[in-house]
Amino acid sequence: MSCIEGISHLRLVHPLRDTHTKHKSKDKTAARYGRGLIKTVLEARLEQANLLKKVVDAIKDLVQDCNFDCNDSGIALQAMDNSHVALVSMMLKSDSFSPFRCDRNLALGINLTSLTKVLRCAQNEDILTLKAEDAPDVVNLVFESSENDRVSEYDIKLMDIDQEHLGIPDTEYAATISMPSAEFQRICRDLQALSESVTIECTKDSVKFSCNGDIGNGSVSLRQHTNVDDEAKNIEINLTEPVALTFSLKYLVNFCKATGLSSQVKLCLSNEVPLLVEYGLQNNSHLRFYLAPKIGDEE
Repeated sequence: MSCIEGISHLRLVHPLRDTHTKHKSKDKTAARYGRGLIKTVLEARLEQANLLKKVVDAIKDLVQDCNFDCNDSGIALQAMDNSHVALVSMMLKSDSFSPFRCDRNLALGINLTSLTKVLRCAQNEDILTLKAEDAPDVVNLVFESSENDRVSEYDIKLMDIDQEHLGIPDTEYAATISMPSAEFQRICRDLQALSESVTIECTKDSVKFSCNGDIGNGSVSLRQHTNVDDEAKNIEINLTEPVALTFSLKYLVNFCKATGLSSQVKLCLSNEVPLLVEYGLQNNSHLRFYLAPKIGDEE
């Protein structure tokens, strides 16, 4: 059984329809009367452009084109990778922006490679404002320097992306592990040198990452730990039943590109359901990755 078959069978998510993309044609009204008469319906201001830069850098190798779904709650993104093995879900709550205004629901179809190129024009400490008009053909990005009067403005052409929204029901996981995100990244990178897969085994007091490869095998075990001086170094394990599942290290290493977003990462596991890897952001926002376990001959 393939990874995505495992996901579909468990009814947690289902495959995307064929996704067709094309650049949006310019709005006829705007072309005839000028953009000045078209109402701005989205304006979202981030105090630091670095947040969006890090989010996009973390997902751009998994997803090429995706919709940024904007409503009065914030800006969300949800998409599968091309192999239908992993799912990425992002939510930037409206409280993450100041100010934030979204007069109606918008789906901004954006090529992440193009977005990355534009975001590289911003300094990490720049103030970033996203703007979009009614029936937009572009999204407008404004970068304001926090140190001087420099203001940069860019438009990115939008795309029509036929993408079905995936249902991810709330799941009661058998094991939840909170640990330093840098430690998780180090473990995944180290074990990838030996094998393509890692088994994550969780018991009441410890979590073990182990692998077997052509050149040998390796394992890293972590015990529950509380650091009174630095909460970011805590390791917390909540368990209702022991769990042992095997996953692709290539994908986990890719997820770890989000390490710079949060000092802690949360791993949620249950037998025969996709792993949830969550990086918490400010204002209850998050970046989540889902990965189906390897089953049978894939291990």
